[in-house]
Amino acid sequence: MSQPDANKQIKALAERVDRLIEVTRRLQDENRSLRQSQEQLTSERSQLMTKNELARSRVEAMINRLKSLEQNA
Repeated sequence: MSQPDANKQIKALAERVDRLIEVTRRLQDENRSLRQSQEQLTSERSQLMTKNELARSRVEAMINRLKSLEQNA
């Protein structure tokens, strides 16, 4: 293999490595962003479940009061 061919191959390899580094950085950024979104959505889900449970409890309490009023009437 001649020196110019070896230099071309080294240059091509270096370019591929640079592209791989860039893709890796981009994927790391995307992964970080997705993890943050997942944490936010998990927190939001937890809050919504708490609100839902509170609403369910209140509805059950109202139903029980209505039943009690109905029995006393």
